[in-house]
Amino acid sequence: MTAGTVADTRSRLLATALKLFREHGVEGTSLQMIADELGVTKAAVYYHFHTKDEIAEAVAAPALRELLEITEAAAAHRRQGARVDHALAGFVDLVVRHRALLALCNSDPGLVRAIDRTLNGLDDFKVRLLDVLAGPDPDLELMISVHVALAGIALAGGSPDLADVDDETLREHLTGIGRRLLRRPRRRA
Repeated sequence: MTAGTVADTRSRLLATALKLFREHGVEGTSLQMIADELGVTKAAVYYHFHTKDEIAEAVAAPALRELLEITEAAAAHRRQGARVDHALAGFVDLVVRHRALLALCNSDPGLVRAIDRTLNGLDDFKVRLLDVLAGPDPDLELMISVHVALAGIALAGGSPDLADVDDETLREHLTGIGRRLLRRPRRRA
């Protein structure tokens, strides 16, 4: 098997797993179901992943890596307002592009556990993200607003009730709401 074939198979496996996780939940999806849907043997799935937990972690990993990159890029800005703007725009874009994953995160404890395992030991990341969005010495209202903004954007982005809203419209509304919650001035058209 060539490296390209292995990478392609892995990508197809993760896309199939996400589809099945959305349909049946992480707990309700077996490795055999993933293999059957892909049209491969269970051994082929084992070649890439030994457990369903590993698959769930791998499904979430690209979005989590991207969130880490967004946070670090935002932190590199000199002004607090620029940090907030960068982090918010990046977070909203990430949520919109990964709507299917967020829908699963909002409803499936199996994926939430996988994300927690992936973030285990990255407590400094959580602190860093809050620091980027709230700045030094935030008051309680701003800290609560940051938590509400992050959770609310993620929940709304993955909401089945908003699945028919086009990406650009959703992005616009999530950004506007996030800007208000994070005390950012309204953008001029």
